[in-house]
Amino acid sequence: MTTAGAGAPGAASSDDARPGSGPSRRSLLRLGAAAAGGAAAALAGRGAWDATAATPAPAPVAPDAAGRVTVPFRGARQAGVSTPPQAFVALVALDLVAGTDRDAVTRLMRIWTDDVERLMAGRPGLADTEPELAQVPAALTVTVAWGPGVFTAAGIEDRRPSWLAPLPAFTVDRLEDRWCGGDLLLQVCADDQVTVAHAVRVLTKEARTFAGVRWVQRGFRNSPGTVAPGTTMRNLMGQVDGTRNVDPEADPQLVWQVDDAGPWVRDGSSVVVRRIAMDLDTWDELGRAGRENAVGRRLADGAPLTGTHEHDEPDLDARDALGFTVISDAAHIRRARTDDPAHRFLRRGYSYDDAPPTGALSDSGLLFVAFQADPVAQLVPVQERLAEADLMNLWTTPVGSAVFAVLPGAREGEVLGQALLA
Repeated sequence: MTTAGAGAPGAASSDDARPGSGPSRRSLLRLGAAAAGGAAAALAGRGAWDATAATPAPAPVAPDAAGRVTVPFRGARQAGVSTPPQAFVALVALDLVAGTDRDAVTRLMRIWTDDVERLMAGRPGLADTEPELAQVPAALTVTVAWGPGVFTAAGIEDRRPSWLAPLPAFTVDRLEDRWCGGDLLLQVCADDQVTVAHAVRVLTKEARTFAGVRWVQRGFRNSPGTVAPGTTMRNLMGQVDGTRNVDPEADPQLVWQVDDAGPWVRDGSSVVVRRIAMDLDTWDELGRAGRENAVGRRLADGAPLTGTHEHDEPDLDARDALGFTVISDAAHIRRARTDDPAHRFLRRGYSYDDAPPTGALSDSGLLFVAFQADPVAQLVPVQERLAEADLMNLWTTPVGSAVFAVLPGAREGEVLGQALLA
């Protein structure tokens, strides 16, 4: 991902951003140099996810450069899937209003295509009533996906992928209707919360003739420059979360429909959104050794209990002096692990921390967001193993679940979903 100076927004790759008591002039120059170096390091972190970023050049950086980073909208695949995760997300599910037909869905897609392209470029939407808020793109991406209801309303059930349905019920699920389902999904991500809020406002306001908001889930992770480039995120339990992730460049077939032979359209994907509530109060009562036993990794660095570094392969057969397996049979690392290369998916999760209900200390957890070519074939087998015997089930509870079909991207002159609605 590249950045530009104060003159124009920077461009990043798409899916394929008090006066004191009189200090000396020399000390001010030193402080200024340090600030410039810190800003450069922060921007370097925006372009790295699974790989080590190049050392940033010691060049002056505009103070608002991070806010000027843009991600291209046009392309075969939508942004926001293999794009390096931004700091903030808003997941917005909408339901179509009664009487919506194919023409109405087409009009909505045309409106959203135009607005999303403008907003991602740092320009206001066509009917944007707060255009100044659009001037900070901050690596904004908007990913549009359809639920089953769109295919029904548009009369294109024959084009609906076979996997587009609610996930099977898992024994650990305690699902609440307020966090489930939806006819449409907007995944809005950026490195600035104001940018996310503005984009959500523009897009939902423009859609109100066609669809109303069903639920909104907001999440966060570390901001660029706060941790070293390539660092795996930590969830609110303090665990390194997402170590063994898919590389969408190396294994695109795990994330995208790469040909015309599958159940979905080429360059489309699927997204599963699961809201996982965490019981942090009882987790806090557990000693460090107990936490590490439940996870199967050291909390300090994420290394397997049988390893030294985060990405070391765990030795699932290793035993201690008493003959017990070092990594518990019910440890999360063991239950989530698979030797089947098809049972893998791209995780792009975020933490949430909402206002607690009366009498509670917190309402926190994980927005589990996973992209894959086929959720039934790839994700469901892993979720079944976790539901069966994962120790982490003692402190986590799935309370929301939804599945959507991610549309292919829109090339120059195209509208999102154009081929499906033709």
